[in-house]
Amino acid sequence: MIAFLKKMGPGLLFAGSAIGVSHLVQSTKAGANFGFGLLWVLFFINLIKYPFFQFGPRYAAATGENLLQGYKKLGKGVLTIYAILTLATMFTIQTAVTIVTAGIAASLFGDAISVQTWTVLILSLSFTLLLIGKYALLDKMMKIIIIVLSISTVFAVCSAFLGSGNELSWAQVFPASRTDLIFLIAFMGWMPAPLDVSIWHSLWVVEKQKASKFFNSEAIILDFNIGYIGTVILGMGFLLLGGLVMYGSGASFSDNGGIFSLQLIEMYTQSLGMWSYAIIGIAALTTMFSTSLSTLDASPRAMNKTLELIFEKPFKNGYILWLILLIFGTIAIFFFFLSEMGTLVKIATILSFLTAPFYALMNYILICSKHTPKDWQPSKSMHILSIFGILFLVGFNIWYLSIL
Repeated sequence: MIAFLKKMGPGLLFAGSAIGVSHLVQSTKAGANFGFGLLWVLFFINLIKYPFFQFGPRYAAATGENLLQGYKKLGKGVLTIYAILTLATMFTIQTAVTIVTAGIAASLFGDAISVQTWTVLILSLSFTLLLIGKYALLDKMMKIIIIVLSISTVFAVCSAFLGSGNELSWAQVFPASRTDLIFLIAFMGWMPAPLDVSIWHSLWVVEKQKASKFFNSEAIILDFNIGYIGTVILGMGFLLLGGLVMYGSGASFSDNGGIFSLQLIEMYTQSLGMWSYAIIGIAALTTMFSTSLSTLDASPRAMNKTLELIFEKPFKNGYILWLILLIFGTIAIFFFFLSEMGTLVKIATILSFLTAPFYALMNYILICSKHTPKDWQPSKSMHILSIFGILFLVGFNIWYLSIL
């Protein structure tokens, strides 16, 4: 088991990045608000996004290049659009994941330190870790954290099923009100993760290939599939738990980060017992901190690489400058513009859904182009799923914008 975990690479990093806001926040809220009624959405959107996430590691395995290098071959205009979209979303996304992390920290350690102070502390600690290169330690810890959180969630769901006196319906529903439709878009936006994470994944694969001779082309897809399936299973677990514990109880999840975090941890302890409070709290905090840290690292790294490819020259300290800009932008949004977790998460996830068609289309065009070896191009069934997915994402975006 230990030897197998050591071989796990970018797929687990993908899972660690995905199992954050989309699972701890959105999936539990879906269960609390709709019972089991949105399970179809969870499975459907994961199926729709699967090809476009898989094309990231697939292209890296086939060519030894990341997706940004592939985008350049499609034209610098593609890289320019990517840079604009990233610049438009990176600050809100970082603020959303950081405030959830800060909320969990505040609920665990009491009122001695405010959520605002925790936000600054988390960003400062992340900046320090990234500068001194200690992310590798957190990467190793992530394997333990994901296992603890997974086992805890499975046990909590089983306990909630056994202890639940409510008869929950498995009937699937389609939200009707405007408020519920906005939640539906937000739920799909980050389930299991924003599509631009496929670019980060390709960067991780290239680095893993350099570091390990055992991480060959065949292992890359298996590694991705294990991580992806794991995020789907945990997403389902969080939704079921939210439905079993919260749905029909008259209670609802708060949009305040600290209160929501306390509700989340209490949801586990209600099913498992008070003995699990510290374990669940630490697992949730470390999971969200890892998501916040990886997002803080990936966006500046991707932006710097994009500009280097566009201008065809390296930028000295470009990564650090983007990192500092992202930190100050995050603090500015949180302190001066918006501090409500619920609203921030809603904005960030909707923005991710609205930009998804671009990433889906570019990944599909690249993987089907002359730049990808024939042996690594999609199968007929994957072509069909990809085309359907692109049409769905574009069509649903147009429909959503029409009802705003």
